[in-house]
Amino acid sequence: MSRLTHLDAEGRARMVDVSAKAPTARLAVAAGLVRMSAATRELALSGGAAKGDVRAVAELAGVMAAKRTADLIPLCHPLALTKVEVSVAPDAAGLAVTARVGTTGPTGVEMEALTAVSVACLTIYDMLKAAERGMVIDGVRLIEKTGGASGAWAAS
Repeated sequence: MSRLTHLDAEGRARMVDVSAKAPTARLAVAAGLVRMSAATRELALSGGAAKGDVRAVAELAGVMAAKRTADLIPLCHPLALTKVEVSVAPDAAGLAVTARVGTTGPTGVEMEALTAVSVACLTIYDMLKAAERGMVIDGVRLIEKTGGASGAWAAS
C-alpha cells in the first residue's frame, strides 16, 4: 500500500498540495442501491409518494451534493465540476443510483461521485420512509475512474 497522502511526516491530517499537478480530464462513476419492497418501489415510480417525484428529487439532491463535497468531507479540494449526472433507475431489489462526475483539474472526482450517490440514496430513503422504514442503503461504491497520474481504474 502506498503512503497515505493526507498525513504529514508527524502523522497529522493535512490537505494535499496539488498545485504542481498538471490538470487532466477526469471522470468518476459511483453506484449504490436502496433495497425496498416491490410495493414501495412501485409507489416511487408511479409518482404517488406523499413527498413528490422521488426520482427527480433524488437526482437533483445528488447533483447538489456533488457540488458541496468539499464542505462535507474534510480535506477534499473544492473543485470546478464540469459534469454531474445522477440517475435513479428501477432495480429488482429497489432503486439503483448511478452518478457520473467530471472535471478538468489536478485532482480526481471520486469523492464527488460517491457523495452524489450517498445523498441521492438518503433522499430516496427520506421520501419513502413513511411507506417502508426497513429500506436498506447498500453497495455504495466507486465503479470506475479515469484521468490523473494513476490512469484508469475499474471495479472488477
